[in-house]
Amino acid sequence: MEKKKFNVTGMTCAACQAHVEKAVNGVEGVCAVNVNLLQNSMQVEFDPSLTDAAGIIAAVERSGYGASEKSSDGKAPAADTADTAAKELSRRKKSLIASVCFLVPLFYLCMGHMIGLPVPRVFTGHENMVVFALTQLLLTVPIIALNFHYFRGGFKSLLNRAPNMDTLIALGASAAFVYSVYGTYMMAWHTGHGDLEAAHGYMSALYYESCGMILTLITVGKFMEERSKGRTTDAIKKLVSLAPKTAVVERDGAELTVPAESLVPGDIFILRAGASVPCDATVIEGSCAVDQSALTGESIPADKQAGDRLMSASVTVSGFVRCRCDKAESESTLSQMIALVEDAAASKAPVARLADRISGVFVPVVICISLVSLVAWLIAGKELSFAMNMAISVLVISCPCALGLATPTAIMVGTGRGAQLGILVKSAESLETAHSVGTVVLDKTGTCTEGKPAVTGIMTAEGVTERELLALVYPPEKNSSHPLAAAIVAYCEQVGTQSDTCTDYAETEGGGISADVRGKKVLVGNRRLMERDGIDVTALSESADKAADRGAVALYAAADGRALGLITLADPIKPTSAEAISRFKEMGVRTVMLTGDNKRTAEAVCGELGIDEVRAELLPADKTRVIRELQQSGQRVAMVGDGVNDAPSLAAADVGIAVGAGQDIAIESADIVLMKSDLRDAASALMLGRAVMRSIKQNLFWALIYNSIGIPLAAGLFYPVFGWKLDPMFGAAAMSMSSFCVVTNALRLNLFGAKEKSADIADGRLTMKIKGMMCEKCAAHVSEALNSIEGVSAEVSLENNCAYITLEGDIPRERLTEAVRNAGYKPKGFK
Repeated sequence: MEKKKFNVTGMTCAACQAHVEKAVNGVEGVCAVNVNLLQNSMQVEFDPSLTDAAGIIAAVERSGYGASEKSSDGKAPAADTADTAAKELSRRKKSLIASVCFLVPLFYLCMGHMIGLPVPRVFTGHENMVVFALTQLLLTVPIIALNFHYFRGGFKSLLNRAPNMDTLIALGASAAFVYSVYGTYMMAWHTGHGDLEAAHGYMSALYYESCGMILTLITVGKFMEERSKGRTTDAIKKLVSLAPKTAVVERDGAELTVPAESLVPGDIFILRAGASVPCDATVIEGSCAVDQSALTGESIPADKQAGDRLMSASVTVSGFVRCRCDKAESESTLSQMIALVEDAAASKAPVARLADRISGVFVPVVICISLVSLVAWLIAGKELSFAMNMAISVLVISCPCALGLATPTAIMVGTGRGAQLGILVKSAESLETAHSVGTVVLDKTGTCTEGKPAVTGIMTAEGVTERELLALVYPPEKNSSHPLAAAIVAYCEQVGTQSDTCTDYAETEGGGISADVRGKKVLVGNRRLMERDGIDVTALSESADKAADRGAVALYAAADGRALGLITLADPIKPTSAEAISRFKEMGVRTVMLTGDNKRTAEAVCGELGIDEVRAELLPADKTRVIRELQQSGQRVAMVGDGVNDAPSLAAADVGIAVGAGQDIAIESADIVLMKSDLRDAASALMLGRAVMRSIKQNLFWALIYNSIGIPLAAGLFYPVFGWKLDPMFGAAAMSMSSFCVVTNALRLNLFGAKEKSADIADGRLTMKIKGMMCEKCAAHVSEALNSIEGVSAEVSLENNCAYITLEGDIPRERLTEAVRNAGYKPKGFK
């Protein structure tokens, strides 16, 4: 199977989307098609032996729309289409302004006398009726010409038996205009024959202002909708804008500035303070601090040294480094992020199927209701003008757009907002599933804990100091490759232990190590190793047991047959894990830990974090089996793991969430990828799913209830009882506002996570953007202003126009911005 993406032109509403999908699904060899109204795009999976891109494009064109294959040059579609969208918005704006210029005098002429405004005498009186009508006609024709695309697209779709929103507008406006022209001719006829009373009777048959108002109000709505829709792609545009344009590379001993896209793996490039990282790379020399907030949502700059990896589009805050390119720009972390966000935004949630089914028949049903309304009121004895009013109102109040935009706008904004917070969602279906998760299964190592052991305590025997113990343990541990040895070595280096040489080094499988240090035979290992060599560790056993109860590992140290002390090590729990578990509980989500570690350690971690259930000493296959059992009991399960050892479990869960993916974000087995190694983001991912689904349901409810009430009202169903009659102008206004309301409601998702981010800032670190700094003296003034606040430590970067602030205590951000403002500069918000 092959999967390709296409641009689709000419779509205006959900009915268009449904017709395009139906046309492409009819092509032999097409397995799946997903048309996105918001992005005017289409993704098709097909059998290349049965059809090709040309056949798919031909099917779209036969249905009355245009299509072209998207370029595969690695450039982001969001960047390719940004100019086109801007030009379309500008065109709509000019058309709207011109339409209003003709509509204002038209509306004044028709309605001015009703509200007591003076109307020129040339337009009043029986003798000027024809002048009155012809002037309205002349003012209406330019409005029709300016908005003729509604008629062209609408009637073309009708001829192709695929009526859409433009068809409803074209039919409604045409009916109003044609009926008005008929009335104008009849007025002229009767005036010419001297029957002024009969001519005056046709004045009520003039709907020129309705025709002009319908077209103008629809254009107002479309303009507002396009502006709002443009904001739904802001997240992708921001990601695209992060891509560096150039890089400073070393070639033949010289530094050259080259386009970033020309970098290939193995190239050596240089980064100075303020420079953006052009591609995924490894530091080979020097050190620096980098701002990765745009990629991970984490405002604290990360320190990088030789051997550390850098993500593309992160910004160096300070330092100087030489780096080796690991991946070309088109395969970088940023490119993968953009691709994931765009694919998710283009995908369709299962909840959207209801709207799709309705959209496929919506417009034909509305046209039928309009005709039935016309005929019914004529049969009921009403005048043709009354019946036409009802029929036109039905056409212009019906809004398939709101239905078509309900789901994709929420998905687009939600996935974009997630990307800004370092939460990458692979599909709309993942978000819909995430919102109903009732049980979260957690891996222990690397998910709840740091994933690397660390020394947690040292107990020495009587007469032995900690320094003496470490001096004997350090040399043999340096020779070991075991993770516990690495933790002990790191601790020794941290406290400044002097390194000696050792001889006769040996390792005992499952036990420990031995070596000669300073003429002494040193042993480091578990109790079994000590007992084998006849070393008495009774005095230390109680401490070892207590450490084991806390989930720590106890290593004994001995020299020349005498126990020297005890070193306890543990995999530290991440500082944010407890808060994450608390958030799951607040959401009503049950937590289960599955780990291959021993039961005592697992229970200690669960007890400290408050996890509901633990299952220990499991193999990867056992974890998958437990997840299946939970699912069979009727629970919707999310699995949170590191994306490597937990791949089978991530795939088996209803939603797989990979934590701390870093640069390896294209993890096949995960549905949601978290850029940071922070379990709180897993809770945020579920909250995001709930927020997006809540927005989708609100949008669908609004679209359905609007049409359910609006169409019967326009058709005059309530007229016999309440006397309610809807003017076509108000119907057009309501239609315009319905789509705008749906898009605006979806945009509220941009506020998601603001509270959590504020809480993180309160914990101590944030980045302030500052405008107006021109030189180092400016930066010094800002630094002085911020550092003068008690509890604030700030570093100011002129290159980035940012202040990196460390807080001690709960200091209001308003106080920080006020200090910068008083120094003569403009704070531009926090990241």
